[in-house]
This record gives sequence, C-alpha cells and structure tokens, in this order.
Amino acid sequence: VLGDVRPAVLAFAAAAALLLLITCINVANLLLVRGLARVKEIAVRSALGAGRGQIVGQLVTESAILAAGGGVAGTLLAAAAVRLFVAVAPPGTPHLDEIHLNATAIAAAIAITAAVALLSSLPPALLASRVELQDALRAGARRGGGDRRFRRGMEALIVAQVAIALVVLSAAGLIARSLMKLEDAKLVLDPSNMLIAELAVPSAGFGDAGAQRALLERLLPRLEAIPGVGAASPVLTAPFVAAGGIFGQVRAEGQSDEEAAKNPTLIMDVVSPNYFSTFGIPVVRGRAFSDADRMGSPEVAIISESAAKHYWGDADPIGKRVMGPSGGGVTIVGVVPETRYRDLRDPRPTVYFPLRQSSFPVAPMTLAIRTDGRPSDLVPAIRRVIAEVDPGVALASAAPFETLLRGPLAGARLNAVLIAVFAIAAVSLAAVGLFGVMATMVRQRTRELGVRMALGATAADIGTLVLRRGMSLATLGIALGLIGALATNHLVAALLFDVTPTDALTMGSVAILLLSVGAVASLIPARSGARVAPAVALRAE
Repeated sequence: VLGDVRPAVLAFAAAAALLLLITCINVANLLLVRGLARVKEIAVRSALGAGRGQIVGQLVTESAILAAGGGVAGTLLAAAAVRLFVAVAPPGTPHLDEIHLNATAIAAAIAITAAVALLSSLPPALLASRVELQDALRAGARRGGGDRRFRRGMEALIVAQVAIALVVLSAAGLIARSLMKLEDAKLVLDPSNMLIAELAVPSAGFGDAGAQRALLERLLPRLEAIPGVGAASPVLTAPFVAAGGIFGQVRAEGQSDEEAAKNPTLIMDVVSPNYFSTFGIPVVRGRAFSDADRMGSPEVAIISESAAKHYWGDADPIGKRVMGPSGGGVTIVGVVPETRYRDLRDPRPTVYFPLRQSSFPVAPMTLAIRTDGRPSDLVPAIRRVIAEVDPGVALASAAPFETLLRGPLAGARLNAVLIAVFAIAAVSLAAVGLFGVMATMVRQRTRELGVRMALGATAADIGTLVLRRGMSLATLGIALGLIGALATNHLVAALLFDVTPTDALTMGSVAILLLSVGAVASLIPARSGARVAPAVALRAE
C-alpha cells in the first residue's frame, strides 16, 4: 500500500512546494512595489543616520508581523478546508476518517510561515535599502536607475512565477487526461447489471475444496432459477483485488528449462462453464468450457491472448498443451482477451481452469451474478436462496460491479481534484502577479507614456506597448516552464495512465491556456496606460 501511495505523496508535496514558491514570489513582488513607494522615506531615514542594517531590520520586522497574521488566518482556513475536503472527497477515497489537522501539521505550518516570511521579505528589503540619497531626496527628480532596478527585479520574478505555474498546470493536465482515459478504459467484460456476492462459509463441513465445489453445484442452479437472474458463476476474488487469488507459472509442452524460466506469472482462475457468457467476455479462438469438462474427462484450460502469444507466438494455441497445477498435461481449448477484472490499469495474463476439474486447495466463494434489472433489487431473493440451500452459509456482502468500480477510480479522481486545486491556485497567483507588475510598470512610466503621446503616439500604440511587454514576460515564463515541465513531469509518471509525461497535446494546451491568462492579466494595465493624458502626466512630473 505504501508503494501505491508514495508517488502521489511525492507529486503533491512537489506541487505544494511550487505553489508555496509562487506565493513567495508574489509576496516579494508586492514588497518590491511597497519598497519602491517608500524610497523617499528610506532615504530620509538614511540621511538621519539609520544604517542599512537597521532599515533592513525594520522592513523585515514589518513583513514578519504581516506573516504572523497570515499564518493564523491560514491555519484557520486550513482547518476549514480539511473538513470541506473530507465532506466532498470522491466516493471510495480511503482513510478519510484519519484526515485531520494535528499538532504536527500546525507546527510545520508555523515553521513554513517563518521561512516564507524571511524568504519573501529579505531580498526586497535588501534591494529597497540601496538608495541614492541625492536622487531620492531631490523633489521631482527622476529615479530612472532605481525604478529600472526595481522593475527588472519584479519582471524576473514574474517570469519565474509563470514558469512554475506552467509546471504545476502541466502536471494537472497530465493527471486529468489520465483520469479521462482511465474512466474510458475498456474492461473487455460487461459491468452493467452485474452483482458481486461473497459467501461466508463455515469451516465445519466445508474445510476442503471438494465440499466447497459440492456447495456450488447445488447453489448455482438455484440462483439461476431466481426470476431476474440471467446467469451466475463463481470467481476466486472480487473485482480489483490485484493481490488476491492464485498466481503461478505454467510450462508449455516442449519448453526447455531456460525458456520456462522466462514464462510470465499468470493469474490462475477457476470458473464454471458459463463464466465467460456471464461476464460478456468473448472467446476469440476455440470454445468456452462446457458441462463435459469434469473429472474423468481430458483436462482443459482457456488462456488469455498475451499469454498465448508468449508461449506459441503467432501459431494457433488451440490443442497445444501446458503442464497444469496437478502436474499433468492440460489442453488449451480457448483463447480470450485480457480483462481488467483484477487491475483497472493493467490487464493481467490469465489462465482459466474448469471448476469441475479443479485440483486447487480452495474453491471460489465469490459469485458473479448477471441480472436483468438493478442488481441490488435481487439481493433479498439471493440471500433467501442461499439460506435454503444451506442454513450455515450466508451472504457476507453484495454490491453491483459498477459500485466496486468506484474503488480503483477513487484514487485517480482524488489525485485529479487535488492537483487541480494546486493548478488553479498557481495560475491565479501568476495572473495576479503579472497584473500587478504591469500595473506598476504603467504607474512608473506615466511620464514616459505621456511624452510618447505628446510626440504623436496614439492610445492604441501605448496599449500595444504595454500589452506586448506583458506578453513577452508571459511567453518567456512559458518557454522556461515547458523546459521545467519536461524535466520534472517524471514525478507524476506513476500516476499516469496511457499518457506520457511529455504528452505534446497536454503541453501545448497548458501553454495556450497560460498565454491566454497572461493576455487577460496584461490587458487591463494596457488599457489603463492607453488612457494616460499627456498634459496631466507631464504636469505631475
């Protein structure tokens, strides 16, 4: 179980770290803007004798106070978010009752808040403390060099922010595509109107496989006689129990020891003659089992396509022989496709043996029952028939196959929901950051824009100038983000199904989406810059 969970935990930890980094960048940008607005104040403090260390200390302390308030608010929000997540988690999500906010999580939040406060506030404070006293104190002076320094810092941060947002968004896109493909995966069998019922059989009187098979011989005809039941067949395990059942290797007749050592591990299942018709599994070659396949008749088996190809290549496997569980030769009479009955992600090679010839130490005590209507409607009748056949046997559980299908999909759906939350937050923060940088640029360059318009530039020219700059930053961030995504998406490879970590469609889609977001985030500042009045701008300077 730990091995199944670890890839998701690592991927989400990485996404959370990237989201935190985007947040740090946003906060750093805000502090840079704030520092730019306080250049004259900082210059006055320096002129009055304050050292650079004192100024940096003051700015970091102010940020720490804000961070403390944010940390408290974030802890309260996290507690509410955890409760909301538990309430809306996809059906079948495991261990929901164990999800809560504990002291360890709160301590980690405090430590992270302190680290974020320092990381976000120290670089802007150091940059803001570097002031040129004469220029800063001269009323109406142009602080072109300082403004450019701040602007370049903010632009570099926003490029990094867009790049990180694309990395998170690409991972979300890959997982979302995987979920869609997993939901559309062909089971090969027909899950509709199928009830999976598990029998509770006492050890007294049913301690050996022979007694269990005798019980099934009496029970199956009675179940199929229930109005609304089309067919019933025993199976060794319930669906999607990948580790359950019996596994082993079979040796084809004539194989050498070296060849036999390379044989795959097969799922070995014991089924009744109507198993394949019950599940709607087509027999692509040969025949299904029949009532004649019983003790005393030639031992037979049905094998799945990939296993048949391994043993005999393109040759017809019908009539070929393998060494069966009893040690004797078993003739292959049919070939069927691999199904996803055991594992939704990975069809497993399987060999089937008829129930009446089985030499396995146990008999299948799980029943697959095909119904004409809703499977749950027939549970009372099935329970009654089981009690009539043997009062000591009970129906331990019964669930429609489609309900059991939610289990393997629950993890994928949870992954998609969580990574989507990270992606939405990352893109939103990147959009807000880009908007803030472009709006700040328009304010900083008000005089320049006014001069341009006074010299003949139109409002459309100014708007295009601002929009082009914003799109240049977004495009550079997207290019760097694509490189980062191609390098890091292997972290989510274990969570993907039928999608590669470098899927071109996903990469292209997220790039276009982020470029559109960048255009929208730049459009409002561009329109604001286009409305600059030349006379007002020049008079203000």
